[in-house]
Amino acid sequence: MNHIQEHGQVSIPIDQQSVDARAEFITRTYNHLMGAIVAFVGVEFLLFGSGLAAPIAETMLSGSWLLVLGAFMIVGWLANGVAARSESLPAQYAALGAYVVFEALIFVPILFLAEATASGVIQSAAIVTLLGFAGLTAVVFTTRKDFSFLGSLVRYGFILAIVAIIGGLLFGFELGTWFSVAMIGLAGAAILYDTSNVLHHYPEDRYVAASLSLFASVALLFWYVLRLFMASDD
Repeated sequence: MNHIQEHGQVSIPIDQQSVDARAEFITRTYNHLMGAIVAFVGVEFLLFGSGLAAPIAETMLSGSWLLVLGAFMIVGWLANGVAARSESLPAQYAALGAYVVFEALIFVPILFLAEATASGVIQSAAIVTLLGFAGLTAVVFTTRKDFSFLGSLVRYGFILAIVAIIGGLLFGFELGTWFSVAMIGLAGAAILYDTSNVLHHYPEDRYVAASLSLFASVALLFWYVLRLFMASDD
């Protein structure tokens, strides 16, 4: 990724900034990521504790489950694009906040089903997701390799996933275990790509956008790890 042009000025990638600037950027990015995860969990507790989760889940599950999968994929893609193009901090915060709330709503039906049919699977999936994220993050930070070459692969994978979901809607086939495994692999590639961008390519004023990208990839990984665990419990 080359220097980013903004309003006639060149925005310098973070890996060409001072050591202190890079450290501050990384700290801010991961603090915002942690804040987004805490906010997501808080919204879920509010929805389930207030009793709103059941009617939301019933409404969303009254249609095709593939529509929920499609909405999950498309919203993540759109939010990433909005955050990446947002030049002001308020716009980045608005994109992050809106995405966290929308993700919390999209997750309601799968969490509702998991809680009702597979005791303890949510906690197990969360632990595996965090371990996977930590391991992939460690790979990038220890090797300091630039994984930007994965960008095209990740985008192509998302397109194939959307095509598969549309195909399932049109022709009535189920996206089984193989799809969850493939999406877990795609989420892992996305985490490598996003983490590499945090180290190398983001401008220093895009830490909120960087945290949104990471949050979207973590959410994708959690969704399909949870889906895989639920399938194995059937």
